This record gives sequence, structure tokens and C-alpha cells, in this order.
Amino acid sequence: MTQYEHFSRRGFLQTTALAAAQTSLAVPARIANPEFTPNTRPRKISDNLYVLEDTCNVYLIRNGRSGLLVDFGSGAMLHHLAELGVEKIDWILHTHHHRDQAQGDPLAVERNIPIAVPVNERQYFENVENFWRNRRIFELYYVRNDFFSLTANVPVAAVLRDYDTFEWKAYKLFIQPAPGHTPGSIALVTEIDGRKIAFTGDLIHSAGKVQTLYDLQYYYEEHEGVDLSAYSLSKLIELSPAMVCPAHGTEMADPVPGMQQLIAKLRDWWAFWKPWGFTLDNKPRQLTPHVVAHYQTMSCFYAIISRTGKALFLDYGGPSWNSFYAFKDAVDIYGRFRFVEHSIENLRANHGLKSVDVAIPSHMHDDHLNGFPYLAKHHGTKIWCFENFAGLLENPRGENLGCTFGAPIHVDRVIRDRETFRWEEFEFTAVHSPGHTNYQMALFATIDGVRLAFTGDAFFHDADRPFVIRHNLIYRNRVKVGDYVKSIQNVLEFQPDIICPGHGEPFMIDLDMARDFKAKVEKQDQFFRSLIAGEDTNVGLDPSPVEIYPYQSLATPGQALQFEIRARNHRRQNALLQIALVLPAGWRSDPPSLKMSVQPNEVAKAPVSIIIPRDFRASHTRLAIAADVIANDIYLGQIAEAVVDVRTIEPSPAERTDAGF
Repeated sequence: MTQYEHFSRRGFLQTTALAAAQTSLAVPARIANPEFTPNTRPRKISDNLYVLEDTCNVYLIRNGRSGLLVDFGSGAMLHHLAELGVEKIDWILHTHHHRDQAQGDPLAVERNIPIAVPVNERQYFENVENFWRNRRIFELYYVRNDFFSLTANVPVAAVLRDYDTFEWKAYKLFIQPAPGHTPGSIALVTEIDGRKIAFTGDLIHSAGKVQTLYDLQYYYEEHEGVDLSAYSLSKLIELSPAMVCPAHGTEMADPVPGMQQLIAKLRDWWAFWKPWGFTLDNKPRQLTPHVVAHYQTMSCFYAIISRTGKALFLDYGGPSWNSFYAFKDAVDIYGRFRFVEHSIENLRANHGLKSVDVAIPSHMHDDHLNGFPYLAKHHGTKIWCFENFAGLLENPRGENLGCTFGAPIHVDRVIRDRETFRWEEFEFTAVHSPGHTNYQMALFATIDGVRLAFTGDAFFHDADRPFVIRHNLIYRNRVKVGDYVKSIQNVLEFQPDIICPGHGEPFMIDLDMARDFKAKVEKQDQFFRSLIAGEDTNVGLDPSPVEIYPYQSLATPGQALQFEIRARNHRRQNALLQIALVLPAGWRSDPPSLKMSVQPNEVAKAPVSIIIPRDFRASHTRLAIAADVIANDIYLGQIAEAVVDVRTIEPSPAERTDAGF
């Protein structure tokens, strides 16, 4: 039994039981009119591979008397199983969520056939009714065709994770990310009857053709899916399929020339609108003999390659800005920023890379580190992290901060402030570098005789203003007076020749540029003091001085949840706090209220438990709780909150991971 089968049978039966229990309270299952059926019959492609032209092409992979379906269409394939020698369908695997792929899924649920879906599109199956409740229609600028989603929930038995392998009987189906037609699309690649077959969904229709262009537009006036389709095709070509089986169109033997033809057409269509930003054209810059700068990717990342061929990556996000804009909104409330692999084969081919030994994030933001789980899982990369945000990587649901990546990342080594350490033949010094976020470091090193500063998003540079350093300000990232002054002071202390920023091309820096920037951010601090009422300026810069930790929790009725109340005192005098939690009816906290004393410029913590009654009833419902606060006899009110997702069925460990917990 595979890991998918083990997970799915329990999860599927639980979810199906829950759905059945709710049928009388919710919308009934919507099974299509049986009079609507395709006027086609299955066609044999090879001994164990068949296709039925339904609302989409439905592919049957046969193993003895059992079958697996890639996409499902209207479900009409079930009427033809006996003539194909199949007694039972073990799985339906979907390439994407559009209705033409999945409108028959309620029929599969009725017949207890488990359904596996792309992890990045899970919400369009099991929670699609909530999607319809919340999808904006007026003021429509997010024009992506998620309107072509199912109309009623169907239970999901397993998720198909990018770069994993789904094992069924003698078959191993590799899950290749294939964004384009939808941001969450996948391709499935396996060997059938001696040939490598790629099931590509609607990535390609036929040689040089796509089924639709409108599906390749996500945002108003833009063409993100065009760019992503070309990238997906190029990565699929690297897998050398002998045949492509599309969701619409006819299977393609010797598919690579037709895929290359489509890439060329997509490139031309992109260039018709804009002459820049095509992901396949992103090229790195050789900064020094041992440092390669990838500055056109979603966020910059830097590969330091030793004489042994080992590499240290500083940051590793997505392949392009197009991927950033495509994926940042294409997630549900539990979702994650999708990562698509890039650049590593180029580093192997052109820069002597043999392995990715270590990866270090410059700061805690998702666009800089969402490739880290991939590196750790598929390349055995060790993750090192600066001390003040290692905990955020390992428990991302703990705090409510800007741009937090939802997947926990195990940290193998913690780097201390002002620590000097060696990796291979290189020496680095790490220092705290707040401003863009409190959870950021700068890394200084001399490599190939050049003094380099890897500064994350502390500093930016424009080619049309070569002697000016830019910065930004995001209060949710934890800002204090003096943060940027501290960060530029690091630069003045270490005096690098080149700044390697988190976005944009590396740039030369001199002391005059650094001094000018220091004067600029000192003026910023003056604005803070001038604009914010009271002497304790940082009070007006911190949106969460009192926190309920963790900010996100997953619970079931009858469970006791453990929290901490964390309070930061930005004032010059001691703070005496009285705190009581505001909870849903029937919930209680232990203790019922807390008293905390917090010293100036310090953080205090106090534990508290929340008990959910056993008879509390909610299904996959997110509830807010709050903390009511009195500080030094001044009633501040409910200035802190957290969210608890309550489910009536205890989720399995795999489900917790899938849900982002």
C-alpha cells in the first residue's frame, strides 16, 4: 500500500462521511443529468493505455483488472470499463480544477472512487462552495478563469505535491509543476508499455497550439499564463517524454518539436506586448569567479560555488516576477506560495555546481525562501538561519507578520549576531540588519578579493539614480526608530565594494552613498517622532504590541489549546497589564485573566490555555479570538487577536500539513 493509499482511505472515508452528514444542511450533491453523455467510445493508445474523448480527454491506465484515470470529465468512462477488462477504478488523478476535467466527480464520490488533486488547487474541489461565496465579481481586475470551477464541494482523498511521485501498482507517476493554463496545474509523467508518457492537462493542445488564450490571462491587461506555459513546457522537455497526452487534442508522439514550436510562438506573443520579463530569458550575472548573481528571478539569489563544486545559496525564491504575481493570489487561506524549480541546471552546466550544500535566507519573507523546502527535500541542502527568525521558519503560524511563508522549514544551524563563520574556503560575518523587517540579517564576506555585502531587502538601487540608495517601509514587518540607521551603519563599518540586494542588480557603493542614506533615514526617524503622538514613538509603529501566540491554531472540540500572551513594552516606564481573552460562547480560558509586568523595551510572556467544549460544532470553520487589555489602568480594548480553525474530525498529520498547519 502506498503512502497515498494509506492517507487517502482514512481521509476519504472521513471526509465522505462528513459530507454525507451535512447533506441535509447544505447543498445536495450535484450529479449531472445522465442523458448528457459523450457520443464517443474509448480508443486504445497502447496495451494498457486508453482515452475517451469526453468533456476533456479522460485517460485510463490499466493494471490487470484495476484502473487509474487521469482526469474524469463527465464520468462517462465508468460506462466502458467492462469492455476494457477493468473491474475497478482505484484512483482519479486531476491535472487541474476546471469543470471540464472534473464535472463528473460527484459520480465518483457516489461510487467511492478516491480523487487526488494538485495540492495548489485543493480548495477548488473540497472547498469550492466557499470560493463561490467569496469570489469578487464587481470591480473585477483579477480576471483569472477560476470561474470555470466546480459548483459544489467534492471530497479530496489525496493531494499531488510538486516533484513528488504518486505510486500505484507498478506505476510511478512523477508530479511535474505545469503552471500556465491554471496557476496550479500539474503534468503527470510515467512509463506505460515501455514509453515515457506525459499527461499534460491543457498545457498544450497540439504542435504549436493551445486550446484557449483567455485562460492564460490572470490579471487585467497581463499575460502571465503565456510566460508560465512556456516555462512549464521547457521544464517538461527536460524530462524527454516519448508521448504527450493532452486534455484536449490528440496524443502527440515525438512531442518535443511541437512543444518547442509552441514555446517560440508564446515568446513572440509575449514580446508583442512587452519586450522584457520573459522567464526563459532570465540570465545570471557572474559577479566574481565564485559568485553568481541571479538578479532577474522573483527575488535575487546568490550562488557561492566553492572549488569543490559545492554551493551555498543566499535566498532561493521563484523563477521570475511573473511567477510571483501569478502565485501570490492563487491560494486559499491555507495555501502557500507555489515554488517552481529554476537555475540549478544552468549552474551545473555553466558554473561547475555539483551540489547545493547550504542555503541561508537573508530574511524571513516568502519570496526569498519558498524554494528552501524543495532544496532540503530534493537536494539534501542544509538550512542555516539567523538567530532572530529561525523560529519563524520552523513555526510560521506563530506570528502575524508580512509575507510569511506557510510551510515549516527545519533549521539545521542557527547563526548568531556578529558571528564570523566559515563555509568551505570562504569566511562570512552576519549582523542584524533591521528596517525592511526586524527579521533580517546582512552577510559580509570577501570573495575573490571583492568585499561583498548580501543585504536582503534593506537597500535597493535604480540604474537611473546611480548614487542614491532606496529603501521601503512596512509597519507589519516590525519597525522601530533607528532600525535603518543601524543597518546602514553596518555598511559604513564593513565598507563593502558591492551591495548584493534582495531585488535588483548588484551595485557598487561608496562611503558618500552610505552617508547620504544614513542622513535620509535619520530624517525618517525625525518624521516618526514628529507625526506620532507622545514621547514613546515606537508605540505608533508596532501594530501588535500584545500578541496571542501562536496566531493560527488547528483544533477539534474537546481539545485544550496552549497559548502564550506576549507583550512588548515600547514605553519608558514599566507597564502593568491586565488581560482577558474574548472567546466564542462556551469556550473558557485557564486562567480566566492574567496580570503581567513588562519592563521598558522588553518582552514579557505568560502561558494560558483555551478549552473548547466537546459539544461545540463547527466544520472547517475559522474563528477569531481576542485579548482585552488594560495597561497602567488605561483601557486599551481588544488590541490583539488570533484565529482558530475548528474541525469536527481530527485531521491526520498529513492533513495538517496539507492544510498549511
